[in-house]
Amino acid sequence: MSVLAGKELRIVGFLCNWCSYGGADTAGVGRFTQPTDLRIVRVPCSGRINPLFIMKALVNGADGVLVSGCHPRDCHYAEGNYYARRRLEVLKGLLPVLGIDPRRFEYTWVSASEGQRWQHVVESFTGQIHALGPSRRLPAAPELEALLSRAM
Repeated sequence: MSVLAGKELRIVGFLCNWCSYGGADTAGVGRFTQPTDLRIVRVPCSGRINPLFIMKALVNGADGVLVSGCHPRDCHYAEGNYYARRRLEVLKGLLPVLGIDPRRFEYTWVSASEGQRWQHVVESFTGQIHALGPSRRLPAAPELEALLSRAM
């Protein structure tokens, strides 16, 4: 049995209001079992997520960050998820340079009617984070802290 069995980790989820949050709600209404580690931050669109929000969460002790938005070509703001995908891919490539395991960050697309898909996404990502264990605290980097504090 794992040392972390039964222990919650800190996982932050940034969810699009129109699709992914609706998918999470559908999973809840359908009473699908889900891990309770995820704390949801509801945003208008995945395109509105500044990559520095993700960095701030990871630097301040989140064990994992999940971003979920509308499927491509289904964005309620026309192309917000395309902007998000480009930014998040760049961020994912930058994480190892900053000393953060890129497996601690994931992004996905879930629509409002996909409660079962949401359940699968949350279970697999939470399982992945539990396999990695708690994140280690990054050494103090004044330049990074200054950048993150200005972004907020």
